[in-house]
Amino acid sequence: MKDIRLEDSWKDLLKEEFEKEYFQNLREFIREEYKSKSIFPQAKFIFHALDLCPVGKVKVVILGQDPYHGPGQAHGLCFSVPKGIAFPPSLSNIFLELHGDLGIPRPLSGDLSRWANQGVLLLNSCLTVEAGKPASHSNKGWETFTQAIVEKLSLTRSQLVYLLWGSFAQKKGAVLSHQNNCILTSPHPSPLSAYRGFLGNKHFSKANSYLTSQGLTPIDWS
Repeated sequence: MKDIRLEDSWKDLLKEEFEKEYFQNLREFIREEYKSKSIFPQAKFIFHALDLCPVGKVKVVILGQDPYHGPGQAHGLCFSVPKGIAFPPSLSNIFLELHGDLGIPRPLSGDLSRWANQGVLLLNSCLTVEAGKPASHSNKGWETFTQAIVEKLSLTRSQLVYLLWGSFAQKKGAVLSHQNNCILTSPHPSPLSAYRGFLGNKHFSKANSYLTSQGLTPIDWS
């Protein structure tokens, strides 16, 4: 990972993390994994969520868990897939809720870079995975690193919207201040739980209402 570039504001915010022993061990583990196995996303996309959304630009944070582990799906943004890739079930339900909430029609592409470019941080808890093996890079250090991102961001920025879908994201967001941010929780958009409260949560309109109330430009979710 030493050759992978990272956007300057995140590099500065996280510089202490890069020096810690857990991250040094993680770096070595990931380097060896890419050498010998099929790992997703491509190495250049490991920090894609951070690169597209500098610290000072963040307005909304969406927390995912693990990158997609199928060919061509993962590109460093949680829930997102590159143009031309079929929508995974959770992403289909996100678009279904968008339509129900804001009347936005189902898009042709599942690439959420257009959200990231407006200030939506689409952060997975683990940033890499072995092909066909979900959670294969869990407990190797990524969770500690991304928890540091959440905590350092919360100390640096306020008036943010956090969309915490499912118990995993909600546990990761337990450190957040409700006083200085808008924190919205619901079940996960996966088919197992979407109909238990994700669909109908109206998080997209609620996020924009909060941003507008703070004098900020709302997100174009289309």
